[in-house]
Amino acid sequence: MSWFESLVLGLVQGLTEFLPVSSSAHLRLTAAFSGWKDPGAAFTAITQIGTEAAVLIYFRKDIWRIVTAWFRSLFDKAARGSHDARMGWLVIVGSIPIGVLGLTLKDQIEGPFRDLRITATMLIVVGVLIGVADRLAARDESGARHRSPKQRKSLENLSVRDGLIFGLCQACALIPGVSRSGATISGGLFMGYRREAAARYSFLLAIPAVLASGVFEVKHSLGESGDVSWGPTLFATVIAFGSGYAVIAWFMKWISNKSFMPFVWYRIALGIVIIVLVSMGVLSPHAAESAD
Repeated sequence: MSWFESLVLGLVQGLTEFLPVSSSAHLRLTAAFSGWKDPGAAFTAITQIGTEAAVLIYFRKDIWRIVTAWFRSLFDKAARGSHDARMGWLVIVGSIPIGVLGLTLKDQIEGPFRDLRITATMLIVVGVLIGVADRLAARDESGARHRSPKQRKSLENLSVRDGLIFGLCQACALIPGVSRSGATISGGLFMGYRREAAARYSFLLAIPAVLASGVFEVKHSLGESGDVSWGPTLFATVIAFGSGYAVIAWFMKWISNKSFMPFVWYRIALGIVIIVLVSMGVLSPHAAESAD
């Protein structure tokens, strides 16, 4: 992988990680459209450490409060009833599905799931689901004919059941084209949560899964000695951090009162374009050999 490729792919990772458009799909597509080798699942997992570092800094006050409350709850029964302590446990519970499925489906994630036909299908299908969830949320917020606005849930209403459902939605993002934020936020909207609440929990829930995946890939790549081109990959990770932080700040303001429909139409259009190009033979559905 060249330094220019790492710059472009790092920007793509940072710009798309937190938007409901699928960063893994865009990394795969950027390489395919540019005629580069597929950066691979390991590159994606490692550069996501950069974007998660942006989450850690942006939500540092929330994270510190949750972590300290969770630790206190281990030794103080009275502290276990606090919202922050419960959030700590619910983030752990919600991380179980992606941990189990990530290890179980590792070979599929690094191989068959990266087929562009699957990516395109997921872009379209999940885009439609995000659109439906967005319309339901908008109807509740504004009310409908003969019906007053409906109060949607906040994170104070989060239960173990809802945490697991959020976690299952996040696990779907193991397939390129789904989008971690898109799946978890739309899942939250279907369950009746406010947009900002669903997005906040989505970002917090991603921290353990993404960091664990990144550390696993670092360890695995070091053991394989040569799986990853470390200089460009680390450079891409730094670029992903900077661009990712800017996107979080913008996106958290956007979702408070804006519709997800621009992302929905973008996903559907991109999915259709990919299907057409693959059908015409312009793009190969299979990944080229991963960049090294």
